[in-house]
Amino acid sequence: MIIADDLNCAIGPYGDRSAMTPNLDRLAERGLVFERAYCQQAVCNPSRSSFLTGLRPNTVKVDDLRKSFRETAPGGSTLVTLPQHFKNHGYFCQNIGKMFHNMGETQDRRSWSIDEVLHSGTHAADTVYNNTPVALRTLNVKKAPVVEALDVPDTAYRDGQIANLAAAMLRDHPPDGQPFFLAVGFWRPHLPFVAPKKYWDVHDPDAIALPNPARVPIDAPEIALHDSREIRGYGGVPGDRPFTDEEIKHYRHGYYASITFMDAQIGEILDALDEGGHRDDTIVVFTSDHGFHIGEKSLWGKTSNFELDARVPLIIAAPGDSVGHGQKTKSLAELVDLYPTLASLAGIDDDLNWRLEGQSLAPVVADPSVSVKEAAFTQHQHPFYGSPKDWKAWGYSIRTADWRYTEWRAIGSGEIIGQELYDHVHDPSESQNVAEQKPELVQSHSAQLANHFGL
Repeated sequence: MIIADDLNCAIGPYGDRSAMTPNLDRLAERGLVFERAYCQQAVCNPSRSSFLTGLRPNTVKVDDLRKSFRETAPGGSTLVTLPQHFKNHGYFCQNIGKMFHNMGETQDRRSWSIDEVLHSGTHAADTVYNNTPVALRTLNVKKAPVVEALDVPDTAYRDGQIANLAAAMLRDHPPDGQPFFLAVGFWRPHLPFVAPKKYWDVHDPDAIALPNPARVPIDAPEIALHDSREIRGYGGVPGDRPFTDEEIKHYRHGYYASITFMDAQIGEILDALDEGGHRDDTIVVFTSDHGFHIGEKSLWGKTSNFELDARVPLIIAAPGDSVGHGQKTKSLAELVDLYPTLASLAGIDDDLNWRLEGQSLAPVVADPSVSVKEAAFTQHQHPFYGSPKDWKAWGYSIRTADWRYTEWRAIGSGEIIGQELYDHVHDPSESQNVAEQKPELVQSHSAQLANHFGL
């Protein structure tokens, strides 16, 4: 199970023309690409706590970067996580990299056979800048530079080290040995946008398109937006004005370079899977904890309910289900579905906890034309960063086959203070909110939201 951090669908299997991801392309050739997969909250800790427990954010009660699901979820101390379920079924379970969250003590020893490694720390610390003695630095910036394009080896960054360790495990583990569950959590392409220079050089910055749409959606409520605080917290980023086209192009170049860097590490892991003799009996799943804006709608970062933040790449390569190999499916999927899906594909779903809130996607893996759900749900509070006392509303979002509807409700009163409806047949980039023009669709989607979230 390979998890990227802050990756939207800017990769080859989803047709992104600026992407250079040959290894994800080859994984897609031997797996099924889910074109409509969604996270349950577009920020790291809530999303990861959700899909690793198989419970939705309102159930697991993790809504910020600090909370631990073991402490917040009802019965959290006895919850069986996704890897823990495999461990209980005789699997050797190992985590390398960021899997649960990285802030504070995130080691969850019940989930793994051995201690996690390269799983904690800040993203800013994963820079050459912060690993250079102060006296030798040529820059003096807050936190870390927003980009790095240095002539350094892959192992200058955690993702290079993570790939080396994961590859070594796959080569060393005997093909006929104990079954294994290997979790690999990459730190890229999360800010800052850093990668060895060679991954920047393969991209022509002039060939990387500017954001589309760059402007705020027509008639979108103000509460749907945010101030892009995350990127403005890094060195070299202007904090008091909009970015210039050259700055936008440079930051987008950095995002794509980070993705290409991560893709190379995935290639090392896939090679090791083959060399270790595991390819024909190992399920490989690749996804991201949530999506990300890189200038679209004037936004930088995550923490919204827009499609670009809610939608995630999801590729499931199951050797025994060849019908879907190299195919794509429009079947709706949610990250909370990963737990029952992987248990089902591995044949260890007889004793799954009845509390799990996802649905197995195994029928879709077997037949990409099948659909197992009619809607996917995402939620987010506004504003996210800062104290909970400053939160103004929760946004609840539903994605159906053709529409995304989001409803903003004031904290305390529950009053509806904003509504958004986007037509994904004619306006997939969500350039215009058509809620006022489509009252009947607003009403039907609102009813589904109310039923799902208990509003």
